Amino acid sequence: MTAPLSGEEIDVALAGLPGWSLAGDKIVKSYQFKDFREAMSFLLRLAFEAEALNHHPELYNVYNHVEVRLNTHDAGGKVTAKDIVLAGKIEELT
Repeated sequence: MTAPLSGEEIDVALAGLPGWSLAGDKIVKSYQFKDFREAMSFLLRLAFEAEALNHHPELYNVYNHVEVRLNTHDAGGKVTAKDIVLAGKIEELT
């Protein structure tokens, strides 16, 4: 099982991930794109990154808006290093 990060560890990690925040037991970020096509392109690229890490986020899409929520299910739904790594990979897509 992957170990959950402490609150301090999460705060330090989020300092290097602009726009990401802690919401309950998840790290979250919203993205806005020019149109639906750009939003879906982002989601497809994100899906390949997530699958490569065997880590699967909660994704919400309405038209040009995408919200990403990350936590680790095998850590009891808490934030782990896996979430921070995937958030970093997602940031590289934008």
